[in-house]
Amino acid sequence: MRSFIVRHIDSLGRIVLPKEWRDINNIDEKDSLEIHIKGNSVTIKKHEDSCVFCGNHTNLQLVNEKQVCKKCLEELTNSYKK
Repeated sequence: MRSFIVRHIDSLGRIVLPKEWRDINNIDEKDSLEIHIKGNSVTIKKHEDSCVFCGNHTNLQLVNEKQVCKKCLEELTNSYKK
């Protein structure tokens, strides 16, 4: 498979990601994607919920609309008790 492909943006600003790229990256319909822009480059990756402090993907809890893992939540709670 080629590492690049040329696609045109439609009138609504959309592009189509090739099916084989979506399959390789386990991207399914309705998945959330992160789009990062740095200079003239755009990076797209599948979004995975993770702790806003350490990046952990397990034992997440929603705190003020942010994902925080159990370990970081315990550390925050303990630091406020001191």
